[in-house]
Parts: sequence; C-alpha cells; structure tokens
Amino acid sequence: MKAIKLCTLIFTFFISHSIFSQYTDVINSNRPGVSRSAFSVGTNVLQFEAGPYIIKEEHTPLQNEVSGFGADFAVRYGLILEELELNIQGTYQNDKYTDNRSAIPVENDRSNFKSFTIGVQYLVYDPYKNADDKPNLYSWKANRGFKLKSLIPAVAVFGGANFDTKDNPYLGPEVEGFSPKILLATQNNFSGGWVYVMNFIYNRFTTDYPEFQYILTLTKSIDQKWVVFAEAQGIDNDLYADNLFRFGGAFLMSDNFQLDTAITFNTKDTPSVFSVNFGGSYRFDFHRDKEIPN
Repeated sequence: MKAIKLCTLIFTFFISHSIFSQYTDVINSNRPGVSRSAFSVGTNVLQFEAGPYIIKEEHTPLQNEVSGFGADFAVRYGLILEELELNIQGTYQNDKYTDNRSAIPVENDRSNFKSFTIGVQYLVYDPYKNADDKPNLYSWKANRGFKLKSLIPAVAVFGGANFDTKDNPYLGPEVEGFSPKILLATQNNFSGGWVYVMNFIYNRFTTDYPEFQYILTLTKSIDQKWVVFAEAQGIDNDLYADNLFRFGGAFLMSDNFQLDTAITFNTKDTPSVFSVNFGGSYRFDFHRDKEIPN
C-alpha cells in the first residue's frame, strides 16, 4: 500500500519482528503513493502493481488547462539476494491540452510515457535483521511503547536508467534516449502500526533538465486488512516545480492481492493539480526460505 502499505501489516504489527529476509507473508506494495519502500519483495517473487488515474490541471496565469487519464505501473522481481530487486516502473498519460488565451480555444491531444525506468534496488542496511525483539511478558505497555532504536532507519539505494522517446510533450526539449536515475530510500517501522518512508531522487542529471525530488510517506495500519497513508512530494527542475499532497488507503484482499485508492492535489495555480487513482497489486509467490543447518 504505499511504500509499505501492506508490509506494514508485517513489520509494525510485530507478527514477526525478528526479520531475516526481505520476504513477508503478505504482499509488500509501493502503491498507492509514489515512494519506494526500502525493502524488496523477496527472492523469486514476481509482483505487478498498476492503476489508472484521472487528471485535471489548470494554469491560471497562462490560461491553459489539461484534462485526461493515465496509468501508473510497476513490475518487481526479487533477484538472487534477498536484498536485491529488479524494478521496471512507468507512467503513461493521454490528455487534452487547451490554450484559452484566444477567443477560440486551441486544443491539442497528447499522449506518451511521462516516465519509463528500469533499474535495481539494494538494501544497504537493515536494522531489523537479527534484532532481538522478544516481547516483554510482564508489560503490555513496554511492547507497545516507543523504542529509541526505531529511529534508526532501513536504508536502500536504487540505480536505473530512463528511456524517453523523441518529442515527448511531457519532457523538456531534446530530452530523449537514456538518462540516469538514482534514489535513496529510508524506512522507519514504529510501534502501533506506523511506518515512515523517505525518498530522495536525482533524475535525468545528464540532460539539460535535471530534476530533484523528495517524497515523505507516513502509513498507519488500521487493522490486518486496512491501511491509510499521507504523502508529500516535492519536485524541482527548470521546467516544473511543485509540492504535491496525497492521501489514500488500501485493502488487503488476500495475502497476495491488494486494492487501493488515493487523491493528489497541490495548493497553487501554476498549475493547480487534482488527480484520483484506483489500482491494485498482485504477486506470484515462488519464494522458498533458505534452510539453515543446525
């Protein structure tokens, strides 16, 4: 469910807080937000995450507007090591751009990938691995209370390449072909079902339009089926700068399948942004725990 939507059900409910691998008993999806969990899906797990959305933008000073739809998608696969994940991720959008500066509005139909990235993610540091988190049999409060060591986050890095087609209306002039993308992800799992994820992204920095992003995601487990989240995303490049806010939730249909929804908006008019998405995640679980000799 968003950078842990359902991983929350494992890590923060303390069903099994002594973690020896990335694999979890229920699906670990990054939807419906846009941040990445620090943890991979686990070896031999193939996972699909996708969802359509509708988008509406209005640029008041320039008197133009955009309305349309699109889809976010991701394919994740756990490779060789528990900490390693292959990731293919992208966004495709189809919309109508309308220029209202003249008496007769000028409309232009657009469609293309806003992003298409292939890369690998690796968990550099896992503070929960081999942790001695045995429950206190004499104090419920001690088990549910704040633990200072929970301030130490799990840390993962991502490296990949964008593939951008020529004359893409959503990108800067002459931005095409391959360009790098790097990401740092951190994750804190707190007691009471709270998870906090941070992403710091440097994207297309070999082009004339490098971009920096930060994404902050806070997730809360309501019970073993429902999760809600809030997210802030900052974007900064020479073509577009914004602060987006996102709220939503997800429902666990089964151990391998979740449904989710979210809304996205900002607080300015250059342009104003409003989007609604619905989606789901499904995994094919071929994971097998490694046997540890006595």
